This record gives sequence, C-alpha cells and structure tokens, in this order.
Amino acid sequence: MTTLNKKPKHLSLFNAVHPFCLYAITFVITASLFVGTANAQDRTITLDEAIKLGLDNSKTLKLSQSKIDQAISEYNQAKDQSLPTGKISYGYTHAEIPANRLALGPESFNLPNRADAYLGILTLNQTIFEGNKLKYARQSTDLLTQVARLDVVNDKDQITYDIISSYYSLYKVLQSKKVVAQNLTTVDGQIKQAQRFFDQGLVTKNDVLRFQLQRSNIELNGVDLETNRRIVNYNLNVLLGLPEGTQLNIDQITEADRQIAPFSNYLDTAMTNRPELQQFDLRTKVAETNIKSIKGNTLPTLAASVAGYYVDANINPIPKSGNYITPLTGGLTLSWSFSSLWTNKNKVTEAKIQREQSVINKNIMVDRIKDEVNQDYQNYTSALNKIKLLQVAIAQAGENNKILESKYKSNISSATDRADAETLLYQAQINLELAKADAGLAYYTLLKSTGKINKQ
Repeated sequence: MTTLNKKPKHLSLFNAVHPFCLYAITFVITASLFVGTANAQDRTITLDEAIKLGLDNSKTLKLSQSKIDQAISEYNQAKDQSLPTGKISYGYTHAEIPANRLALGPESFNLPNRADAYLGILTLNQTIFEGNKLKYARQSTDLLTQVARLDVVNDKDQITYDIISSYYSLYKVLQSKKVVAQNLTTVDGQIKQAQRFFDQGLVTKNDVLRFQLQRSNIELNGVDLETNRRIVNYNLNVLLGLPEGTQLNIDQITEADRQIAPFSNYLDTAMTNRPELQQFDLRTKVAETNIKSIKGNTLPTLAASVAGYYVDANINPIPKSGNYITPLTGGLTLSWSFSSLWTNKNKVTEAKIQREQSVINKNIMVDRIKDEVNQDYQNYTSALNKIKLLQVAIAQAGENNKILESKYKSNISSATDRADAETLLYQAQINLELAKADAGLAYYTLLKSTGKINKQ
C-alpha cells in the first residue's frame, strides 16, 4: 500500500520545476513556431513580376553579358592592331680584345685591349598596307560581337519561357487544389445527408461508405497536389532568386480573348525575329570576311619605320660631347611573300567550304523552325478547342449531377450513381482549369517559337 501511494519519480521532478521555467519553455516553443511560420513568407506574384525578377536574377544572362564584354574586348584588340608599334632599349657592353692587331697587307692597325659601349635604340613601325587584313579583322570581330548579343536575346527568351512554364505549372496545381477543397466541402455535405438518411432508414450503410470512399479519393488527390505544389514552388523560387521558403500564390489568371491569326503570319514573324537565323546570317558574313582576309595573304605588304640610335664608346655613362653619336633612320619597306600564290589557294577553298556550311546550317534551322511553329500553332489551336469542349462537358456534368441529386433525395437513384455524377463533375472542373492553363502556356510557347516572347 505504501508503494502504491508513492508518486512516480518523473512526476516529482516535473512538480519540482519552478513555474517561471515552465513559462519560459512555453515561450520558447511558441516563439519557435512563430519564427518557423514567419520564415515561410507568403507572396502573391503576377506573371510580369515573375518574369522581371527571373531576368534580373538570372546567372545565365550574367554569363551571356560577360561573353558580350569579351567580344567587345576582342574587337578593341583588333582595332589596336592598326596602331603603330614602338620599342625602346638601352644597354651596356664591355669587350675584352686579347688579339687586338689586324694586319691588312703592308698596313695594320691595332684595336684597344678592351672597350666599353652604351647603345640606346628607339624604333617606331607602322604598317601602311597588309592586304586589308587589319580591316577584315575588325569587321570579323564586330560581327562576332553582334552574334554574342543575339546569344543574350536567345538566352533571355529561353529563361522567360522557363519562368512562364513554371508559373503556369504552379497555377495549375493551385487551381486544382481549389477544386479539391470545393469538392471536399460538397462531399462532406453529402456524407452528412447520407448519414441522416441512414439514421432514418432510407439508405443503407453502404451508401454512407460510398461517399466516404469518394472523400478519401479526393483527399489522396489533394496530397499528391500538395507534393507537386512544393516541388514547383521551390523550383520557381530558385528561378526568381527568392528565398527558398517563400510560399507563392497566384491570382486568377485572366487570359485576354486572343484571336488566333493565320499560320502564315506566325511563320513570317518567326523568319524575321528568330535570333538563331540572324546569327547564321552574321556567321555567313564572318566566313565571307575570312575569305577576303585569306586572299589578302597574296598581296604585298608596305610598312614604314623610324629609328633613333645612341652609341657612346666612353666608359662614363653620362653623355659627353664628342664621345657619342646619334644616327636617325627612316624608311619604307615593301615586301611580298610570293610563295603564297600557290600555298594559299587551299586555305581559300577551306574558307569557302565554311561559308557554304553556314548557309546549309541556316537552311536546316529554317526547316526546324517551320516544324516548331507549326507544332506550337496546332497545339494552341487544339488547346482552345479543348476549352470549348470542356465547358460543354461541365454544363452536361452539372446538369447530370443536379438530376441525380434530385433522384437520390427522392430515393430513386442509388448512392453509387449519385457519387459517380459528383465525381464526373469534379473531374470536368479540374480538366477545365488544367486546359485553361495549358492554353495559356501554349500561347506563350507559340510566341517563343516566333521569337516574340519578349516583344509583346
């Protein structure tokens, strides 16, 4: 009996804790929960805001911009090659001359046993003509700089599309979750009604279980949707440069009534705006410039030079009148490597092949773009038609649901028929929301294929 009256040890320790400590623990737990909730910030974002954020924070665009800077630097280097080159040097030389007597027949002269000399040289050279190779080098690097700028346009279009795709994916999930929540509310009402009918002996227990099973299936769908939402939300945060814990919300997307134009309009727009085609045109020009530059190897070169010398044979490095000379020279040099007449022709042939390859690659890209525009055009048209069909399906499913609801209340139809009708309406509602999002994304996909996703 004595043993039974003893309090457990852990209860005694708990009672020994000062009430203030309990308050402190409670405060810490509450504060932790608050901080955890605060870290998961909610943010409602529009599509335009998402695109701007994504482009501003894109590491890919920053890398593309650095490539433009590199191309500009190479262009400036090509311009620098047309500037004169100069060189200055100053040196000291000491010579020991053990054999310093030189006999020239009957005459001879003696050199000193040792000699010191200071030699300074200043030269300035300027190429006047070199087959226009410097001119072609500047043209080529300028064209490549334009190619790099179009790389930025291409990357920007792709990043914009990735953002739009993720945005619509999140929208689809959130809209589906709303439909799930609405249907859970509806099914809960049906369960209560079925339970009431069961209590009154109007339906069997199986009817109640049928609605409960329907609710479980909807809940399972909701669990999958929440998992997908977290994945898409996280990926979109990374794209936009937002904190990873940000919970993104999207208002109802109000798509404008877009009138679809004839297919030829989109195709003509793509041929004009796609940066890849503009890049091939520029690369073809680069190849043509390269041909001219290689042909310039067969032309003579004309260069001008100016030089000044300082020669001091005195051991004292300080110039002293009469001990040094300063000859100045200037001249023109005309040179011609005539062997290039037979060693250069295969290089020209190779350059012409590269130009032809660039033209062929452009034609291949044109075919790909035509296929891409056609596919995206058909997908967008199909998405619009699907919305119209689903709107009709929802009207039909809604009417069917009302009829079976009335029959079920009148005890004419079974709970299974009633639940199936509700399921059909529920599925049609989800399909319509997904179709609207798919149509919106299909529209932007068509814009991307025409090169106008950032030129709306």
